[in-house]
Amino acid sequence: MKIIDITLPIDSRIAGWQGDTPTQYTMKWSQAAGASVNVGMLTTSLHTGTHVDAPFHFLSEGETAEQLPLEAFFGPVWVIDARGHNPIGLETLEGISFAQTPRVLFRTDAWRDLTVFPESIPILSPDMPDYLASQGVVLVGFDLPSVDALDSRTLPIHHALYQYGIHILEGLNLHQAKPGIYDLIALPLKIAGADGAPVRAALICK
Repeated sequence: MKIIDITLPIDSRIAGWQGDTPTQYTMKWSQAAGASVNVGMLTTSLHTGTHVDAPFHFLSEGETAEQLPLEAFFGPVWVIDARGHNPIGLETLEGISFAQTPRVLFRTDAWRDLTVFPESIPILSPDMPDYLASQGVVLVGFDLPSVDALDSRTLPIHHALYQYGIHILEGLNLHQAKPGIYDLIALPLKIAGADGAPVRAALICK
């Protein structure tokens, strides 16, 4: 069995959203300083690195992280080559059936230097959420910091996906993932009341 780790590290070197909480890992106790154990402390945004957007992130009455259904984040998945497409439209899904694989990850390779936050990113075409819902898709993921344009304040794609019950993974590392079918494991941390959660995401090769 081959496993491909598609998780970005929670690392202070990865650029985050302007004004968001920077990532910092520090030692609260250390054996070097005489403590019996090493104990670290992490300060970060829930939208750093590889994470789930809970609906509460963009909708005050939406579900929070601990309320997300784990079934959406575990099971067969398509990895789609969307490199060079902006917007990411229906042509990227030509010949794809979601009957047995109701999850899809879009590989764009558009965020190459993780130490620099991108100025713009490719996004889904407006007709994609409706089409994905018609195919029974329950989860979409991207190797990008957002599914919406970075300067969007209304987040129409987030809302459209939520309307159809499609969950969102962001900040994936898909550089080693060739297009095709895998099994996905990307379970969000159970953080009560949270607007998002880090995940450790992996693909299991079929």
